[in-house]
Amino acid sequence: MAPKFVRDKHIQYIQSLDKKQDELEYWLSEHLRMNGVYWGLTALDLMGARDALPRDKMIEYVKSCQHANGGFGANPGHDEHILYTLSAIQILFIQGAMDEVDADLVAKYVCSLQNPQNGAVRGDLYADSEDTRFVYIAFQILALLDRLPQFDVDKAVEYIDSCKNYDGGYGMVPGAESHAGQIFVCVAALAIADRLDLVDRDLLSWWLCERQVPSGGLNGRPEKLPDVCYSWWVLSALAVLQRLDWIDGDRLREFILEAQDDELGGIADRKGDAVDVFHTLFGIAGLSLLGYEDLEPVDPIYCLPARVTKDLKYRRR
Repeated sequence: MAPKFVRDKHIQYIQSLDKKQDELEYWLSEHLRMNGVYWGLTALDLMGARDALPRDKMIEYVKSCQHANGGFGANPGHDEHILYTLSAIQILFIQGAMDEVDADLVAKYVCSLQNPQNGAVRGDLYADSEDTRFVYIAFQILALLDRLPQFDVDKAVEYIDSCKNYDGGYGMVPGAESHAGQIFVCVAALAIADRLDLVDRDLLSWWLCERQVPSGGLNGRPEKLPDVCYSWWVLSALAVLQRLDWIDGDRLREFILEAQDDELGGIADRKGDAVDVFHTLFGIAGLSLLGYEDLEPVDPIYCLPARVTKDLKYRRR
């Protein structure tokens, strides 16, 4: 018999995550706290349970992580980084609390991370490394803030295009191998910039659909194990490219549901492993993209509930 989606257990699991302050794991994961709040809140929203976490407390926490330059850290006292800044803005956007931040200040911080020479983006003010993830993150933050014109979008698009490979996929930097996670960020960024004309849709879609393995799950690149999180990275790109029917959704659904903890809730990377909130969100988001479990629709470009992004001007589907 096919496994069932244990919605109530997943809600309880996410609610329990902030009550584990007596466990070592809670403190060892402090550097992921802002991301974890976004993962948990988004998963709850897609399950129709956004109010299962206290809104005011969440907004107060996000604001406590902001630095004077506009960027956000993972937790109070942590350095600012574009990744945590995105999660902070996503949380506020879901909660309808964008008036709680100075949009121009945040936008100025994000724009300061762009390399004017090649259009690439750094993760923070102190890093030398640049890759396609940070371009997408910058695009999304600025789109949510309605400040995208302040960024050199054309130069950033040129950088993304320079990372395209012969197989139609994209890597982290020019010359790097194609990877499903990087493909998602590049395709989504090009969708925000209205430049999907640069994508070889059929060639890339074939590469993506070939990520499905006999178990029904998806991997990130050839010869790797399947992982529930690729239910998002692969499917989202296929959704943007309007090729979702190129994979077997029923088999993927079963793979995701088999990775659930039926007793305590949460979803793992694959059956038999420990659950975490990261895979819980991306498993649920994958099920949403496939239209299963009566979940709220997820936006494949922004990984936010579609109800909050429906009026965004920066999108192309």
